[in-house]
Amino acid sequence: MAEREHKRRFRVRVREEGEPRKDGSIRRRLRERPRIRPRVFGYLTEEKESLRQGFAALFVSSVGELVAGIVLAGIAGTLEELVGLAVLIPAAIGMRGAIFGAMGSRLSTSIQTGLFSFSLRRGVLAENVQAAAVLSLVSGVFLAFLARYLSDILGVATELSVVDYVVISTVGGIIAGALLLVITVFVARTSVARGWDMDNIASPMLTAAGDILTLPSLVVAAYLIDIPVFSGGLALVLVAAAVAVAVLGFRLGARNLRRILAESLPILAITGTVTILVGVALEERSEQFTTLLALSVLLPAFLQEGGALGGILSSRLSSKIHLGLLAPRGLPPVAAFRDFVLIYTFAAGVYLFIGAASHVLAVVLFPDGSSPGLLAMMGISTLAGLIATTAAVLAAYYGSVASYRLGLDPDTYGIPIITAAVDLLGFMSLIIALIIFGLAG
Repeated sequence: MAEREHKRRFRVRVREEGEPRKDGSIRRRLRERPRIRPRVFGYLTEEKESLRQGFAALFVSSVGELVAGIVLAGIAGTLEELVGLAVLIPAAIGMRGAIFGAMGSRLSTSIQTGLFSFSLRRGVLAENVQAAAVLSLVSGVFLAFLARYLSDILGVATELSVVDYVVISTVGGIIAGALLLVITVFVARTSVARGWDMDNIASPMLTAAGDILTLPSLVVAAYLIDIPVFSGGLALVLVAAAVAVAVLGFRLGARNLRRILAESLPILAITGTVTILVGVALEERSEQFTTLLALSVLLPAFLQEGGALGGILSSRLSSKIHLGLLAPRGLPPVAAFRDFVLIYTFAAGVYLFIGAASHVLAVVLFPDGSSPGLLAMMGISTLAGLIATTAAVLAAYYGSVASYRLGLDPDTYGIPIITAAVDLLGFMSLIIALIIFGLAG
């Protein structure tokens, strides 16, 4: 309640005195300045710093996603051996981005509203670290059961048992989550120290780090399955630990920690279900992606860059709504369209780059017909990417507006909603683009 009251007073102060600087201080408006509404596309010239920071972060994240794509192409043999593992991959990757992207968005808002302090004992940072740890453990167990039983319901072949899925999903999530916690805290502290706008850099950097770390973590965790007695015991311990930390978080945690958990668990459950469906679709088309390895290189970058773009937009919209600079309306106001243009500008450059880079990397690392060609890869990536970006823009805006109107925190809900929407619709748009280019039936 104290945090929300602080935000309410800050919004009143903004309306009375002026606009916020990036360091959280207030810049008084010149009352004699004519009230001229800038054109939407002219907004890009006013956002040079956002463009510079955003493109830099997206380029770094794209390179990281391509590394994850190389890892995915490199474990094609493992996917063929462990039938059913592909069902888990999009969900495990998406869950890391949803948990830590939302954490980054909340920290960004706390920085801009003056609530952030670098303390791991109490305050906003400590509560978010605790929430991320609980959510990582609980989501790992949840995804394991979901992957196994949805595979049965939908008739998808899998050779992995529930115990196997629990061990791979939860241990892999713990390894990747621990490393991502360190990266998230580092990004927040560096943003404060250097005056960066965390809204522009947190989502792409954290999603890229999540992709790079999650795939190897799942492979490492896969070595712990099929060990007599040990694997079953480990699975039971992980399930019990997930239940215990969830109960302790709600009963003994600070009020803000309980609020984050209460708001996060339902939306993460929906996100996990949707991304498991993406994994089911990937498992059914795994032969296509293991034959044309350029598509495997492209896939993590393609899915997660859509989420990163939507995450940037969601973070910007959430911060503006909290600060009273954007009215949460049913029809987006002009101020929102300016941010939409910024996101489409990022998208055009990013999808052309990852399409071309996927072709080059596949040809160099996996020769013998691993790519349909440079122009085809650029065309597939760009066409599907613009469709996915549209989904991300709509999910970011209406997710932020709906959660705010319902009295929930847009920072907590925005990025998980985007992850679910972009992963599912992004994969569908990629298949549509492959059909248009004659590479899928």
